[in-house]
Amino acid sequence: MKTEEKLNMTMLCDFYELTMSNGYFNNGYKDRTVIFDVFFRRVPDEGGFAIAAGLQQLIEYIENLHFSEEDIAYLRGRNLFCEEFLEYLANFRFTGDIYAVPEGTPVFPKEPLVVVRAPAIQAQLIETFTLLTINHQSLIATKANRVVRAAQGRTVLEFGSRRAQGADAAIIGARAAYIGGCHGTACTISDQLYGVPAGGTMAHAWVQMFDTEYDAFKTYCEIYPNNATLLVDTYNTLKSGVPNAIRAFNEVLKPLGITKCGIRLDSGDMTYLSKKAREMLDEAGWTECQISVSNSLDEYLIRDLLLQGAQIDMFGVGERLITARSEPVFGGVYKLVAVENEDGVVTPKIKVSENVEKITIPHFKKLWRFYGNDTGKAIADYMTVYDETVDDSGDLEIFDPYATWKKKVVYDFTAKELLVPVFLNGKRVYDSPSLTEIREYCRQQVDTLWDEVKRFDNPHKYYVDLSDKLWQIQQDLLRSKA
Repeated sequence: MKTEEKLNMTMLCDFYELTMSNGYFNNGYKDRTVIFDVFFRRVPDEGGFAIAAGLQQLIEYIENLHFSEEDIAYLRGRNLFCEEFLEYLANFRFTGDIYAVPEGTPVFPKEPLVVVRAPAIQAQLIETFTLLTINHQSLIATKANRVVRAAQGRTVLEFGSRRAQGADAAIIGARAAYIGGCHGTACTISDQLYGVPAGGTMAHAWVQMFDTEYDAFKTYCEIYPNNATLLVDTYNTLKSGVPNAIRAFNEVLKPLGITKCGIRLDSGDMTYLSKKAREMLDEAGWTECQISVSNSLDEYLIRDLLLQGAQIDMFGVGERLITARSEPVFGGVYKLVAVENEDGVVTPKIKVSENVEKITIPHFKKLWRFYGNDTGKAIADYMTVYDETVDDSGDLEIFDPYATWKKKVVYDFTAKELLVPVFLNGKRVYDSPSLTEIREYCRQQVDTLWDEVKRFDNPHKYYVDLSDKLWQIQQDLLRSKA
């Protein structure tokens, strides 16, 4: 196989999507317009919100959808699909509509992150990749945002490539971590491909390679005087590592007038060692020397280190970020919510379950966010049917769709639609922001959330309410299926 054929993601689908599509084709459903929602049911780590990410990779996937001759030959060899269907696939392209919340948007359970409106076969065949890219990147962006918030303005770098679940998880994961707020990555190719700033200095092997620790530090400072961050815990952090770093700084950097430098700790009691190292550096006149730490960090450990007074300027966070180790599944799903006939009449569809959490919100929908005009803070999110509008010139009473007696009057607010068109009639209509712009947008939008929603433990529940019309449609469907 040629490399470009291996990278054809069209075949990255669950096999049932092909068998169902063949069935749609043979039953005259191939051109029936359907509407699917991508949403999740629960925020990872019991957090107050998640961060949407992965849209750019979905866009690239849609733009490159095609079945190669080798793909058709493989499917023909399975002896399951009719020739007319295989001929259809040979000329396959996406002609539908896709709406999505922009990357970096804080999002909440049950909200549509992506809406696909397309002919049935097209909508069905893109299910797996759509979920894969949105689930993975939203998971890592969400975890990264938690870690960054724990660091309270200090620099956070993503260090997890070598322990990610595969190459793509490392490369794309670094992109998602940057959206979530990380300042950079150790993953070079993520910088080359996406512009995620890559950086790094040395590992323990550099120190071990030299006859003495001092020789290792001195040589590194001579080669990289403007990027001298020394790993000081290879032998004994306080007895040799920090003193040798100070000596190298004095002998190499000071004559050059360079005051910017750093040390890194990768083991031991980070609070104690960072405090002692800070004292030693300050006494030696290296007050601008930054202290960075790594070694199985996460948001809780970072929070505790800072509460204990650790003197840390930068955190390198690896496996627990890039794998979202505490909860490594985002849980997004792809569900049919409506079918549209040739006259444009939309018929809502619902999935009913004994597990109330799995009951879907039917219909082709709009998603709104209400911002208080006095504070700029997000008040609540609001789902409506596609043909509804929100009048934010007056007061609006909203209610909890699962506890309808809980009501709130929203006043002096601005309603903003969150779902934006990405593809219309198969044509891309969305101009993707730069990755830096997405990251800054994420920071700004997280700032619109109240601190109570951003708590790590027992966060305040942010309400996602339904319009009266949408709620009534859901209730009518539930009664009709009873």
